Order: sequence, then structure tokens, then C-alpha cells
Amino acid sequence: VIVTSLFPLAVGSTPEVLRNIGPGVIWVASLLATLLGLETLFRSDYEDGSLEQIILSPHSISVLVFAKVAAHWLLTGLPLLIISPLLAFMMHMDASTLKTLCLSLLLGTPTLSLIGAVGVALTVSLQRGGLLLTLLVLPLYVPVLIFGANAVHSAANGLAVLGQLYMLGAMLALSIVLVPIAIAAALRASLN
Repeated sequence: VIVTSLFPLAVGSTPEVLRNIGPGVIWVASLLATLLGLETLFRSDYEDGSLEQIILSPHSISVLVFAKVAAHWLLTGLPLLIISPLLAFMMHMDASTLKTLCLSLLLGTPTLSLIGAVGVALTVSLQRGGLLLTLLVLPLYVPVLIFGANAVHSAANGLAVLGQLYMLGAMLALSIVLVPIAIAAALRASLN
């Protein structure tokens, strides 16, 4: 909310300008919100030794880390999804654009959490891994950012959005299937 409320002060508050930059601003804000909470995803578990217990447990590591990532999304992505109508109102978006914004955030923010969790798993054993985490994760966030912001921008201009939403859905489906396996492997490698 803070990021999106500062943009009108910097670029002007005319409705046309806000309508044009709004999708990108909201998507960059969601990316930053996801990135802010990532570093602590496995940090406390690593420091108190419970991460080793998770890896040694007879249960599937992939399922356990997927549950942690889902909890991360509930704390970062879901609140953003809930306040997205307010953000859309601030950016002078209409109802059809709001619907596309909500749908793209629903498909895109879990993907951001899942992709970011791989970077966290790779850097969990480093003391100050925040910068490295950002460098690892940001290039992987770019396709989600492009398709999410482009879907909302297309909806604002009355263009078709199904292609972008299908791509976001495909990225989410692939992330749900493949990323927990990658996180489990990265956590094993980080602890060895």
C-alpha cells in the first residue's frame, strides 16, 4: 500500500497516467512484498535445528516445505489479494480490470512464493544471504511480472487477457509440481 500510494506523488495524479502505470506498480509492489518476507522462511528452522529434523523425518520433505511456502503465501500474497481492490481504486482502474488484477495476483503471487523459496533453500546456511537471495530470485520473477502486469494492462485497454492468464496458470502448475522437489534437494544440499 505504501509503495502504490507514493507513485502518484512522484509521477502525478492524473487518472490517465495512473491507469497506465497502475498494473506495473501493483505487480512490482507484490513482488517486493513477497521478497521482503522470504529470507526468514527457513531461517529460524535452520538456526534451532528443526530443519534437520524435517529432513530426517519419515514424512515427505516436499509436502512439508510446500506447507511452509503455502503459509508464507497466506501471510504475504493473500493480504495483497484482499487489498487489491483498494489499490485498483487508487490507480483509477475499472471493474473489468480489477477482476483481471485479482485473478492475475491469485495465479502469480503463489508462483512468486514458490520460486523464492528455492532461493531461500539455497541460501539458508549463509549468515547474510539476503543480497544473494535477491540476485538469485529476481531473474526468475521477471516472467511472472511480465505476464501479470501485461494481463492487467491488456484488460485496461480492452484487449484479450486469456493468453497471459493461461501462462500464469501454467507457471503456477509447474511450480506446484516441481518447486517442492527442488526446495527439498536444495535444503539437503545446504545442510551438508
